[in-house]
Amino acid sequence: MLVSALLSALLLTASACQKTDEVPAPAQLLPPDKMVNLLVELHTLEARVESAGLTPDSSRALFRQEQKKIYWRHEVSDSTFTQSFRYYAIQGQELNKLYKSVVDSLATLEK
Repeated sequence: MLVSALLSALLLTASACQKTDEVPAPAQLLPPDKMVNLLVELHTLEARVESAGLTPDSSRALFRQEQKKIYWRHEVSDSTFTQSFRYYAIQGQELNKLYKSVVDSLATLEK
C-alpha cells in the first residue's frame, strides 16, 4: 500500500514537470546581452553595499533603492528581469553562458 502510494506520488510529480524545452519564454524575455549587463551591475552593487559596513536593514534598503535605479536606467521592470532570470535558470546551460560572460565582465572591471 505504501509503495503504491509513493509510486503514484512519484508518477504525478514526474508528469507535472515540464522538460526545459517545453517551458515557454516570457513575453518580454530580455536578450542575453542585456541580462549580462544587468547582472554585472547588480553584482557590482551587491559588492559595494556589502562592503559599506551598514546594518542588514540599511544594506537591504540601499540595495533595493539602487536596484530600482539600475532597472530604470536599462528601461526594465523588476518583474521582466525576474521572469527572464527564471527562464534562463530553467534552461540551465543558458544561465551558465550568461554567468560566464558576467564573470568575464567583472574580471575586466577589476583590472
